[in-house]
Amino acid sequence: MSIQNIRLEVMQFLENKVEGFMDEFLIPIEKIWQPSDFLPNSEDENFFEEVKELREIAKDLPYDFWVTLVGDTITEEALPTYEAWLMDVDGVGQVENNPWSKWVRQWTGEENRHGDLLNKYLYLSGRVNMREVEITTQYLITDGFDIGTGRDPYKNFVYTSFQELATYVSHNRVSQIAKQYGDKKLAKICKMIAGDEMRHHHAYSEFVTQIFKVDPSEMLLAFNYMMKQKIVMPAQFLRESGEKISSAFLNFSDSAQRIGVYTAADYVDIMQKLIEKWEIDKLSGLTDEAEKARDYLMKLPARMAKVSERLVIPAESTLFKWVEPALIR
Repeated sequence: MSIQNIRLEVMQFLENKVEGFMDEFLIPIEKIWQPSDFLPNSEDENFFEEVKELREIAKDLPYDFWVTLVGDTITEEALPTYEAWLMDVDGVGQVENNPWSKWVRQWTGEENRHGDLLNKYLYLSGRVNMREVEITTQYLITDGFDIGTGRDPYKNFVYTSFQELATYVSHNRVSQIAKQYGDKKLAKICKMIAGDEMRHHHAYSEFVTQIFKVDPSEMLLAFNYMMKQKIVMPAQFLRESGEKISSAFLNFSDSAQRIGVYTAADYVDIMQKLIEKWEIDKLSGLTDEAEKARDYLMKLPARMAKVSERLVIPAESTLFKWVEPALIR
């Protein structure tokens, strides 16, 4: 039997658990928060006063913070790409509408609120050039992405386990910085989004845990493959108006590292957390190839930590069309 068919068999075997995963890790639509819960109410007669207050508080946030917040927002807004990718994974079953496809749709529904909320905050803040932000978002959806997983569910679930935790770190740090600058509303917004991301991380990492129980060697090889290739961020193809895909994502990453939102050290820490969560050191009954992969994985965080310590981040901020210096005092 081919590796692809084995993957498909495992996905079908786990289908009866997916309904339980949705109950455990997702929240019913009528009970979960919505973007309007955290923004000035446009139906309220005090709407303009609340917007004015929001704009005044936002003035104190620094340039790299706004670049990072815009980049995070654009990443969240490119959700159509992520759903399309996951719906094409072997075993998800877009046509059959099986439990896995129901998971992807409900997960997408929860994630969609993040971009809506951040986009509206940016619009009301008056601190960014929204047209440039919108152009970059459209480019990112149009250009798509390649996260190196193909249609392999094992590799895709490693990716989502890693990425959801990375997104949690980013939104949580943005929340902390916003709070330091006195923007309690934005701090709460990002904290709520971070909470969703952590919950989703727990879900995807549980999928991997379940696969390890029935196909440990192949799951380990998929994990090893993704760590060797390195996890690319979903916004790797960022570009601004009039530009080709080039260094925009790297410049955005530099801004995030300069203010400590998401760093190379965080990348290594997440890798270590996944190794511990899936108890890679305790796996048994592995093939010789998988045993070699385990040896490599166990040593990888320490090796990458040494590399991350040597990274030099430019001291000067790159100017983005999204955030014009004249708008930031």
